[in-house]
Formats: sequence, C-alpha cells, structure tokens
Amino acid sequence: MEFDVLVIGGGAAGMSCALVLGSALDKPFAESKRVGIIMHQKASDLQSALFNNALGVPPGTSGQSILKSGLEQIEERYPRVERIGKEKVKEILPLEVGFQVISNKNTYVSQKVVVAVGYSNLVKIKGLEKYMIPHKKAKASKNRIQLINEDHVVFPGLYVAGTLAGWRSQYAIACGSGAAVATDILTEWNEGEHIKVHDKLTREERD
Repeated sequence: MEFDVLVIGGGAAGMSCALVLGSALDKPFAESKRVGIIMHQKASDLQSALFNNALGVPPGTSGQSILKSGLEQIEERYPRVERIGKEKVKEILPLEVGFQVISNKNTYVSQKVVVAVGYSNLVKIKGLEKYMIPHKKAKASKNRIQLINEDHVVFPGLYVAGTLAGWRSQYAIACGSGAAVATDILTEWNEGEHIKVHDKLTREERD
C-alpha cells in the first residue's frame, strides 16, 4: 500500500496533522495525494488527560473523549484520510525515494512519514534510534526522549510532531505542532508557495 504521507500516531499531534492534511485534499495541488494515519494510540497521554485550560475545549472534557471524537471528525469530515487501526509500527526504513513502514501486520511505502507517537523512552521503532536524545523540555527523572530535528524535520521526508519533536506535553502545543507539520507538507506540494487552510463563515452566517 503506497501513500504520499503516512502519519504514525493517533494522539493530539497525529490527528491534528491528519485533519489539516485532510482539509486540503480538495485543493488542486493535493487532490491526487493519498494520506493515511496509523492510529498507534494505546499509550497516548490523552487517555488520562482532563482539560480545563485548553482554548475552545469545554472544561471537564476528557482526553479519552477527544481520542474518540477526533477519529470521528477525521472519518466524517475527511474520509479520504485512510485510518489504519490496531497496528503498531515496528520499523521505518529509508528507500531511494520515500520510506518503508513496517507494522506488526502490514508493510507500507510512503513518500513522507510523520512520526507523532509519545515521548516515552519505551518507543521502539527501528530506524529512529540514532535520532533519539534525552528530551530537552521534560524532567530528567522521567527519562523522556525526543528526536533530533530542525523545524520538525528529522531527515528529508521524515518529520516528527508533538512531544517527540521536543515540545512540552501540553495539548495545545501538540496540536499546533501537528498542524505546523501538515502546513509545511502542503506548502511543499504547492510548489513552495506558503499555504494555510481555513474555512470561513459566509456573510449570512456571520449575521
């Protein structure tokens, strides 16, 4: 199975990245692109989260509910984003063009890969070891890790988002990191012309 972008991780960063990519698949520069997300979310920090200070999120919202509603949002709003569940990525191998992504069940090929799993030192995806360093914005006692990157780019075509990119474990930050990666990829598809994707209210809806 071949993709233009394969997102690994179904937490805040991964789903945010997939949503922004999905929202652009009707644009001329992206209409032929194939995007997938391997949910890989069993260890997501969202499972134990409770939100009272996230802008636009009703106080008392649980992370578990966001995991559920986020997947539903992708499915309902952007069905062209292919959801791959109940698989765990074991290895990422660079190819002459793109990458081979090997899970416990299947093998995929993708031009670009976005790694958006958590920052636990238990992350065991072969091919990433040489990029792993102690996390610079987490307590040393927690033994968190990040991937060496420059503006989310680990290696040409290989991106990292969220806490694994070196950001603090804050929901809004993780979402922004995933969205930033998505807009960088969209900009590249758009021949380098910077792009962001917004929906707007009509005049009648504003009134």
